[in-house]
Amino acid sequence: MMKPGIGSYDKFKQMFEKFSAEAGKKQYLIPYFIAAHPGTSDEDMMNLAIWLKKNGFRADQVQTFYPSPMATATTMYHTNKNPLRKITRASETVDIVRGDKRRRLHKAFLRYHDANNWPLLREALKSMGRADLIGNGKHHLIPTWQPLTDGGYTSARRKNSTSAPVAAKAAAPVRLAPVKPSKGRMLTQHTGLPPRDNGSGGKPISKPSSRKVR
Repeated sequence: MMKPGIGSYDKFKQMFEKFSAEAGKKQYLIPYFIAAHPGTSDEDMMNLAIWLKKNGFRADQVQTFYPSPMATATTMYHTNKNPLRKITRASETVDIVRGDKRRRLHKAFLRYHDANNWPLLREALKSMGRADLIGNGKHHLIPTWQPLTDGGYTSARRKNSTSAPVAAKAAAPVRLAPVKPSKGRMLTQHTGLPPRDNGSGGKPISKPSSRKVR
C-alpha cells in the first residue's frame, strides 16, 4: 500500500500524544490495518498480531483486501509482480494471498483475541514453527485451551445494542381528527386540511372555462 514501516507510526504516536497533552485534549489514535493485502506473507501477519497484542489493540471489524479497479494493489494481485519496480521476465514475484483458508488466516491474525480463530491460528503457528507463541502467559499470542464457542462473530456494537423483537405486530393505522380552522389561520393538506372531494369519481377534471372581464 506504499506505506512506511511501523517505526513511522511509533514516531507519529509520540508526537500525537505530546501535542494532545499540551493542548489539554483527550484524543485517541486508531491505526488502520487490512488483511490479505498483496505482498503480505503469513510471517508478516504473525508479527503484526504480536505487535497488536503488545500495544493493547483488539480490532473489532477487520477489512480483507479485495481487488478494485484502478489500484496498484490490484495490478500486483493479478500479475504477481511489483509494479513500483521495473518489470522484466526475471523480476521478483510478489506473494499473493489467495484461497479462502489463507485469507481467513490473515484476518484471524488481526483478530487474535477472538476465540473462534484460535484453532486456525494454532494450526498455522505450529506449521510455521512458532508453537512458542501458544501458551497461557502474557507473552503468548493465543492460549492452549479452547472455550465453548458457537463459531460465529458478534461485534462489540451488536453486543451493546438492544435487539429488536423477532415478530412485531403491525401497528394500527392512526386516524387524525379533522382540524377546525381558527380565525386568521389558513389550513392546507400539510397542516391538517383533509383531501378535497372533487366529485369526479376518478374522472379527469376539466379545466374551467375562462371568462373575459369587461
